[in-house]
Amino acid sequence: MEMNAIKAVYFVGIGGIGMSAIARYFLQKGLCVGGYDRTPSELTRKLQEEGARIHYEEDVEQIPSACRDKDTCLVVYTPAIPGEHAELAYFKANGFEIEKRAQVLGTLTRAHKGLCVAGTHGKTTTSSMAAHILHQSHVDCNAFLGGITKNYGTNYILSPKSDYVVIEADEFDRSFHWLTPYASVITATDPDHLDIYGTKEAYLESFRKYTSLIRPGGFLVLHEGLEMQPDVQEGVMTYSYSRGHGDFHAENIRVGDGEIYFDFISPLGHIKDVQLGVPVSINIENGIAAMALAQISGVTPEEIKQGMASFRGVDRRFDFRLKSDKAVFLTDYAHHPAEIRQSVISVRELYRGKKIAAIFQPHLYTRTRDFYKEFAGSLSLLDEVILTDIYPAREAPIPGVTSRLIYDRLAPTVKKCLCRKEDVPEIVRQSDADVFILLGAGDLESYAPQITEVLEER
Repeated sequence: MEMNAIKAVYFVGIGGIGMSAIARYFLQKGLCVGGYDRTPSELTRKLQEEGARIHYEEDVEQIPSACRDKDTCLVVYTPAIPGEHAELAYFKANGFEIEKRAQVLGTLTRAHKGLCVAGTHGKTTTSSMAAHILHQSHVDCNAFLGGITKNYGTNYILSPKSDYVVIEADEFDRSFHWLTPYASVITATDPDHLDIYGTKEAYLESFRKYTSLIRPGGFLVLHEGLEMQPDVQEGVMTYSYSRGHGDFHAENIRVGDGEIYFDFISPLGHIKDVQLGVPVSINIENGIAAMALAQISGVTPEEIKQGMASFRGVDRRFDFRLKSDKAVFLTDYAHHPAEIRQSVISVRELYRGKKIAAIFQPHLYTRTRDFYKEFAGSLSLLDEVILTDIYPAREAPIPGVTSRLIYDRLAPTVKKCLCRKEDVPEIVRQSDADVFILLGAGDLESYAPQITEVLEER
């Protein structure tokens, strides 16, 4: 259903973080927004205050009347909702258009100019940076992101006046094939999600297809050296980028005293003395991609510099919890071997000569099975590794797949231990490392306050 036909939107599972952001977008457009969720929450309470009509029982009778016309009401659901859900069954039986969140984001890229960031890693930070640069400029934007931005405390930005929408384009479940980008960055194509794609070739093919969806007159900004072959329509401009090479890159990089400055080299106009608001070296590369999207959208050089310097980062991405003379502690969501390698290199660059320890909880049995050698290689760049059991998320255990696969392959130079997650704070207490980085996408994050306390007591 295209935007101009929609008068009401009904969300089955409105309380999820991604769903609530889209509900707010439609509320701001003045449409009738209704929804069901299993339990009330802070998110649903705020949505109700903003005008959404939400109920918490599975009950067709409570669906607002404006959401009962199949020609004007779009139904959005989350795959977490079971297929036999009474309200979902009602909408299916009565011929309503029913879409997943990814499909709705696709509709938004056709109604606006979509600035999309795809890739195995760097998506959340790059798209959040781009959204922040645009939002604080005269161009402004709407944005739907994969993490909570520290500048706004949310995963979305809404603008009644901007024609741009920044979207994190997710390859998981091939969601990004619903999009029609105006401009897209592809940050990396290191194979991931092989439980869905099966082979590296299928994964790369998925990205090739994605590039064919960029609209004519649009732009593709591709990281240098990717294995994938783009396949753009006629009239799409293709640029390359990386830290030190490509159409967009950095020169004159200055790292010191906890700050990073560089000159942005661009075919659309160079910008001198860009300061990184979150001074870790991987953000040079993320920043180059974000600034490229901003330039394509007409943001001025001065606005770009202000946006880069004032960007505060994303929760769980290089999230500094403690910086003292005695210890440094940060958490990072990195959960793929290439991301971990980048994180470690960035921290090493910032803290030269210091002893660096990682606390790592592998995420998913399948990912550990597919990449345990690569995980061991990336973690071997550290001085010390504290390894916990695998976080299963949605998966059942796989016989023979445990954290020991990684542990046994760590370099002999690395001090290492394998432990239960509840023992981590005590192991940190006994460590003589200067810098600690907690890595992974699991629930080990919940121990961060205890680890911070232990290090403050040094």
